[in-house]
Order: sequence, then C-alpha cells, then structure tokens
Amino acid sequence: MTYLAALLFGVTVAFAVWLVARMVPTRPRAVARQLAELERMSGSADEAVRRERITRSGQLKALLEFLGGRFGGDAKRRAQLRELMIHAGYREAGAVPIYWGARVALLIGLGLGFLVLAKALGAEAPRVIVAGFAGAALGWVWPSVHVGSRARKRQKEIQRTLPDALDLMIVCVEAGLALNQALVRVAEEIRHVSRLTNQELAQVNYEIRAGVPREEALRNLGERTGVADVRSLVAMLIQTDRFGTSIAQALRVHSDTLRTKRRQRAEEAAAKTTIKLVFPLALCIFPALFVVILGPALVQIYRTMIGLK
Repeated sequence: MTYLAALLFGVTVAFAVWLVARMVPTRPRAVARQLAELERMSGSADEAVRRERITRSGQLKALLEFLGGRFGGDAKRRAQLRELMIHAGYREAGAVPIYWGARVALLIGLGLGFLVLAKALGAEAPRVIVAGFAGAALGWVWPSVHVGSRARKRQKEIQRTLPDALDLMIVCVEAGLALNQALVRVAEEIRHVSRLTNQELAQVNYEIRAGVPREEALRNLGERTGVADVRSLVAMLIQTDRFGTSIAQALRVHSDTLRTKRRQRAEEAAAKTTIKLVFPLALCIFPALFVVILGPALVQIYRTMIGLK
C-alpha cells in the first residue's frame, strides 16, 4: 500500500510539473522583449531604406527636371507633349522637363557608352565614331518611343473595357442609382477586369467629391484618356444631363454603338491579316517550300545532265 501511494504521489508530481511547463511560455520575457525590439529595429531599417530610395528618386527627378527645363520648344509643342505624357500616365507637374532631361541624359550617356565600348573592343576610328552616334541616336529616340507606346497601350486597354463598363453602368442606373453612385459602383467592379479603367473612373469620383462640377470632371476624363470613344461617351452624358433625358436609354444605345465599333475593328484587323502575311510568306516560307519541293527534282536534273555529257 505504501508503494502504491508513493507511485501515485510521483505520478501526480510529474503531471503537475508537466502542466506547469506547458503553461509557462517557452521564451523568457527578456528574450521576447529583445526579439520584439529587433523586429521594430528591422521595420525601422526597412522604412529607412524605403525613405532613402524615395529620396534618391526625388533627387534624380530633380536633376532631370533641372536638365530638361531648358528644352521643350514653343508653348504649343509643350502643350502637345504634356497631353501625350498625361495619356501615357505621367501626370506629375514636372513630367515634361523630366522627359526632356531623360532624353538629354540618355543621349550623352549612351553616346559616350557606345563610344567607350567600341574603343575597348579595338574598333577603328570611323567605327568608333559611328557607334557613338548610334548610341546617342538611340538615347534620344528611346524615351519618345517608350512614351508613345505606353500611351497607345493604355488607350487600347480603356477602349477594350469601355463597353463592359457601360453595361455595368446601365445595370446600376436601371437599379435606381444616380450617375455619381453608378460611377462609384462601376469603378469598384471594373477593377477585376482592368485596373486602368478603375483608376480613371475613380479619379472622376475623387474630383466630384472634391467639389469639381460633374460636367468638368467628365470632360477631364476624356482629356486624360485621349480615347475617342470616351470623349463621345462624355459628350453624351453631358447632353443627357442638360436635357434631362433618360440616362439608361442613352447608355444602352451608346453601348450598342461601341460594341458595333469593336466588332468592326476586329473585322478590319482580320481583313488586314492576309495582307500582312504576304511578306512573311514570300520571304520566309515560300523559299523553304521551294527548296523542299524542287530540291530533289533539281538534283535529279543535274545528275541527268552530267550523265548526258
């Protein structure tokens, strides 16, 4: 009996020790505080690195803006370039000077880089000069090509997703929402299809909330995007609002028109395909077919002619 009581007492003590060990945290409080302090220091370090990068980016932009502030041509050309930069998504106040500064910097940098590279490769003096001019030309042209390509890409995306946005707007308006609330709802829903269209519509909502008249905010949308379909939609909404006609009916008619235009553009692109395939066929595929088809016959004719001699 004594042994049984001792055994039960030992098991009870062991269970109590195990339970206390499970309840006590594995990390001492001092170690936990040190780890938390290290995490905060790491977060502070990441924040400092991010701020340093932002500072460097701001310094680089300031340098490019100062360098490009001396270029730009007359007021009309600056206005056209500013419009193109807005279409490409560069809406900062100093976007145009930064653009000119980037062109000048790349002209000098790539020109000297190609010059030094050609010299290091042991090229002759004329080739070194040609390489320098080629690098300078590339540095001068590349920003313009990049901005134009970005603007066209954004316009195509907006043009592609506009009929879907109009369908959502029709549903919202017919459900009883006002035009402003419909724009907010469409901006929320369309982000799953196109982030760009979501940003543009959200910008309209922000301007209206800031106190800009709805007509002016819609006109700004057409000017920002530079898409003809968006401008026609804006004109239609403004006229509908002025005359008090049914917005839902006008949106439905305009949506059908846009879908017809999109189908016609697709048919036009399909019709151009045959013309565009002529050059690859004539330069790449037909020569290979001629070699495969006529090659054996030409070899046989050559052997026959040799045998006749």
